[in-house]
Amino acid sequence: MSRSPRSLRAPALILVTALALSGCGADVDSSAGGKESASANRHYPVTLDNCGERRTFDKAPERVVTNDVGITEIMFALGLEDRMAGYVMPDDKGSVDEVPWKGAYDRTTWLSKKRINKELVLDARADLVFAGWNYGFNEGEGFTPEKLKELGVDSYLLTESCRNGRSKMRGVMPPLEALYTDLLNLGKLFDVEDRAEALVAKFRKQVADARAGAPQGADRPRVFLYDDGRDKPFTSGAYAGPHDIITKAGGDHVMKDLKDSWTAVGWETVVERDPEIIVINNYGDTSAEEKKRFLLSYAPLAKVSAIRNKRFVVLDYVQLVESPRNPGAIEELVKEFGGAAR
Repeated sequence: MSRSPRSLRAPALILVTALALSGCGADVDSSAGGKESASANRHYPVTLDNCGERRTFDKAPERVVTNDVGITEIMFALGLEDRMAGYVMPDDKGSVDEVPWKGAYDRTTWLSKKRINKELVLDARADLVFAGWNYGFNEGEGFTPEKLKELGVDSYLLTESCRNGRSKMRGVMPPLEALYTDLLNLGKLFDVEDRAEALVAKFRKQVADARAGAPQGADRPRVFLYDDGRDKPFTSGAYAGPHDIITKAGGDHVMKDLKDSWTAVGWETVVERDPEIIVINNYGDTSAEEKKRFLLSYAPLAKVSAIRNKRFVVLDYVQLVESPRNPGAIEELVKEFGGAAR
């Protein structure tokens, strides 16, 4: 096929322009194919500390797949939906119709309401999976960062889910610091550090302002987080979101000595520690109201203060796992704890 004179002139003009710019000392990066600025190229490679592992990235990921609602909203809060291939999330984690990131949800592909897996990641042509241990990654199902690496797909681990070196217990830092760490890490990875730093500063102020009105000293209510479970309650230890949310809202988290994130305990421990308020995690096939009815009807709990006084607070799942909604959850609990009967 013959080419028109106009199409023949275009490459020549580009070449002349490039030569002229280089003669003037401009930094022209021919390897980027014109897609990235010289400034952006100077940002990379970047090295991050993720769950104790030093990770180096030569460029920003362009097709990220996230797993679960909190992780997805961390990306949205940083304005990174344009870097996402999509998200995996069950539809039992609460409505997203009125959240600040509704537009980001609308612009991003909901890849699956089932479990994340290697086939889904490969079909999405992902270059990075943002998930966590028990937030998608699971040795039993063969879906791990190591397996993804074998397939040429990178990963970033949610800091709340970091293994702490003792068996499969999770957690290496206070929960809110885990959130701030991930925001700052991702800010660096995607070259939006100013955005990440501003968001962390906003959250720190939001939490500090909420704490100013929180109960103090003897007014602090004893609080238990109930996720689910009949034979044994599933709850939060010191390294999951509810610990900081309860504590910074002025509550005394009765399971603060558990050096784990999300874990099961015995009912006898709950009875012994006699919580005055029970926070119910609202998600899953069992509604918050059904969970409340079970707690009120379970005979071994009959003498627990929260049960006798019917003191319950319901928060959505995404408010309690690591997410940008954690500071708002603290504000909500401050209001609830302020009226706690002692």
